[in-house]
Amino acid sequence: MRLTKQTNYAVRMLMYCAANEGYLSRIPEIAKAYGVSELFLFKILQPLTKAGLIDTVRGRNGGVRLGRAADKITLFDVVKVTEDSFAMAECFEDGAVECPLVDSCGLNSALRKALNAFFDVLTEYSIDDLVKARPQINFLLGITDRDHKALNKRIAIAAPAA
Repeated sequence: MRLTKQTNYAVRMLMYCAANEGYLSRIPEIAKAYGVSELFLFKILQPLTKAGLIDTVRGRNGGVRLGRAADKITLFDVVKVTEDSFAMAECFEDGAVECPLVDSCGLNSALRKALNAFFDVLTEYSIDDLVKARPQINFLLGITDRDHKALNKRIAIAAPAA
């Protein structure tokens, strides 16, 4: 199974917000950190916001932040809102070609078991786990205390409710 670019950058956006905990993050900053277009990130933002994974704050000093604590957002939470399909074979798709073996097929059963194992592993990892695995993540993403204090581009915020 291959995850889409949308899922990849959705996870990255959430990681950036987690690393920038206590402050609002701005899409241009996130786009610069990852070398991706702002328009692409804005498209990803919609499903994440709708699912409550990200909160948006409008206005001149607005930005984005995690919709709940980083340790309460699993990779599965992200994948289920950013991936269109988990059809690993034609028989998984709606309106698929009729197969006389669909209810008793060994392949179908094996693929379902593999997909469920994949989901189980994604459920074991949170955004917080990914951020804590990289002690220098703030440096790597260009997030510095100097930016917070000297440039005054962010507003201190309370951590999202758990």
